[in-house]
Parts: sequence; structure tokens; C-alpha cells
Amino acid sequence: MARLPLLRLGTAILLLAVLSSMARLADAYDPLDPTGNITIKWDIMQWTSDGYVAVVSIYNYQKYRHIQAPGWNLGWVWAKKEIIWTMVGGQATEQGDCSQFKGNIPHCCKRDPTIVDLLPGTPYNMQVANCCKGGVLSSWVQDPVNAVATFQISVGRSGTTNYTVKAPLNFTLKAPGPGYTCGIAQKVKPPTKFISLDGRRTTQAHVTWNVTCTYSQFVAQRAPTCCVSLSSFYNETIVNCPKCSCGCQNNITKPGSCVEGKSPYLASVVNGPGKSSLSPLVQCTTHMCPIRVHWHVKLNYREYWRVKITVTNWNYRMNYSQWNLVVQHPNFDKVTTIFSFNYKSLNPYGVINDTGMLWGIKYYNDLLMVAGPDGNVQSELLFRKDPSTFTFEKGWAFPRRIYFNGENCVMPSPDAYPWLPNSSPGLLAMPIATWTTLAFLWLHMW
Repeated sequence: MARLPLLRLGTAILLLAVLSSMARLADAYDPLDPTGNITIKWDIMQWTSDGYVAVVSIYNYQKYRHIQAPGWNLGWVWAKKEIIWTMVGGQATEQGDCSQFKGNIPHCCKRDPTIVDLLPGTPYNMQVANCCKGGVLSSWVQDPVNAVATFQISVGRSGTTNYTVKAPLNFTLKAPGPGYTCGIAQKVKPPTKFISLDGRRTTQAHVTWNVTCTYSQFVAQRAPTCCVSLSSFYNETIVNCPKCSCGCQNNITKPGSCVEGKSPYLASVVNGPGKSSLSPLVQCTTHMCPIRVHWHVKLNYREYWRVKITVTNWNYRMNYSQWNLVVQHPNFDKVTTIFSFNYKSLNPYGVINDTGMLWGIKYYNDLLMVAGPDGNVQSELLFRKDPSTFTFEKGWAFPRRIYFNGENCVMPSPDAYPWLPNSSPGLLAMPIATWTTLAFLWLHMW
């Protein structure tokens, strides 16, 4: 009988561990991009006297989550006592202890190397295809051509046949910080095939391993990085981002965590110590977010309605290149025109088209500048009304959810949304500009 409480305790501990594991897996699942992942492909192309030459490719198959500067870094642990003789298109961050070698010194002797991309402008003899972007990878929807990174690696002391070579272990991917969890390397059969440029010959890798990495906000342990504010033409209320959305001002315990936009010392603070740091230096606001997305219900027509979106950068230390927004609203199934942004329907549920992805036009507004006069991008969206669902009542015209660069933005409470005045049912059929014109004519007639 004494064993019964111990058995129950053991069962409870096991159940708690299983539930915890399930919670982490659920957090890693993205309902808007259920198959999104980063795949690392390791292709052994030829054998050498003591190892092999491989081409390692990183494919970003995520629809809207990209990797921005300072870029990715990829790590692993060798299964045996391998070394890296040479690399092209990438480099190890540390050489390690290579003192046992004389004459020909390896590129890296560490058992757990970390690899980074080379920078743009690297000499051609150190490049391979799809390398040298500073670690920046586009999302698959925005630019699939630039969603791939590649480097070539010459490995020694590894084995020289399909049976003696072993895949690296414990892959890690930082982009640039934590957030990705990588599985074990899986052998792919048949190995990767390569088609020549003229399409007349096909070659094949000797061995191919695939590693899949998925993103999880639980692993990233990030605080919110963006928030949403709302306004409309039919209500004077401007609903600001919720207070302390991304943190609170605390000049007592964390002095210098933000800076006033009109401070005479602004330039010295922005360009002072830590200017190259990844930690944001934001303008002092009630929400303390680096990014604010504002949704303004602008105009109402008989068959259409119009929205203006403004994305503002409050961060003095970062330009956001290749930024994107993902917006959920039930009327995206009838969006007709997007002004000055690119658009693609994500349609994650197959039949329910309520999710749209927006991003900047190349060389026009695909770069969101640092906080200041130029630190914003904006566009307008025109929707066709669906008589069976359209209304301005109860906050229907506002988005259900907004993501910036894959991060979920903090929304205001629905209770705070600008409400349609009870005495203004005519707004559903006539724009405010028309009412203004009629009022002007009425006053001058009398």
C-alpha cells in the first residue's frame, strides 16, 4: 500500500512533463503558416583524401518571417573528430585550437563550430551562389530567390564513404537571436539532384542530410515589439496603443531606456556608446514599442470603404529592411486595391480568406527608416462591401490581429474601439465628405 502514493506521484510528474512538452509544441505551431520552417540541406558533393566537400544550403520556407541584419548563424557538434579545412561563401566565427597541425592549418578545429555568412562585396574567389548577403534571408512570399543562403565546406577526418561518414549533431540556428529549434539530421533518399544550366545533364550528391528548424516565441522569450492604434472618420476618439504594451518607462532603475524625441541631446544619445547594439533605443512613449501600426477607417462609399495603414518606427537604432505586415480582417476576401504596398493573400484555412500579407515596394518603401521624420511608411486599402456582413458597428471595421515581421502586435481592448455614434445610421451609406458638403450648402442657402 505504501507504493500507491509514490505511484500516483510518479504518474502526476509524468503527466506534467507531457503537458509541458505539448504546450511547447503548440506554441511552435503557427496557424497562419502551419508548414513554415527553415530547412538546412547538407549535400556531400565529392570525397577527398580524408573527408569530403559539401554544399550547405539554408532555405527559409516561412511565408512571412524573415531573417534581418545582423543575420543568421548556424552551429552544430561534430559526430567524430572532424575539422574544417576550408570554406567558401561563409566562415567560422572561431578557429579553435589547431596547434597539432603543421604547415596546412585548418580553417576551424572546434568540435562545435558556429558559421556565419560573408558580407556583400566579398571577393569573387570566396563566393558561391546564394552567399554573401550578410546573413539576411527574405521570407518565401516576399522574395523566394533571396530566401536561400549557401556555403561550401571542406571537411577532414570524417570518413570517405557513404558508410563511414556521419551527420553533424545538435544543430542550432540563431536569427540573429534565439527562437529556432532544430531537429536531428535526416538522411534523404535519393540524394539531391542538380540540373546543369543548359538542362542537358543531371548530377547527384553522394549523400544528402536534411535538418528542419521551427520558430517558437516560447523559445525566443521575447517581449512584444509592436502595438496597434485605431481611429475612424465617424468618431473623434483616437485609440492609442495600450499603456506599457512593450514595457514601461522606468528612468529610476533603467535610466536611458528611452529618449525624448525633442531632446537637445538626441543626436549624442543615438550616436553614443552602444549605437551598434541590437537592443532598441526607443522614443519615450506610453507604449514603449519600437513599432506602432495605426489603422484608420478613412472613407465610406456606397459600395466600397477605405482604410489607411501607417507603420511608424520609434526605434533610433534600427532600420527595418524587407519589413512586412500580416493582417487579419474578414473583408480581405473582397480587397480590390492596395496603394503603394505589395499584397498577397495567405489564406491559411483554405476556404476562409481573411488574412493578407503586406510589404513595401522594392526601392520605394521596402526600407522602414529609423525613428524621425522619415521613420514611417503608409498605404491605403480599398475594400468592396459585402452587404451580408459589412457594418461599422461594434468595431467590425478594425483588424482582428496584426503581425509585424512575424511578431504578434499588442491590440487595444475591444471595449476601447471607436464606436459608431447611435445617431448616425446614415454613415453606412454615405461618406462623411458628402455630409460635410450638404451641411455647407444648407448653411449658405439659409
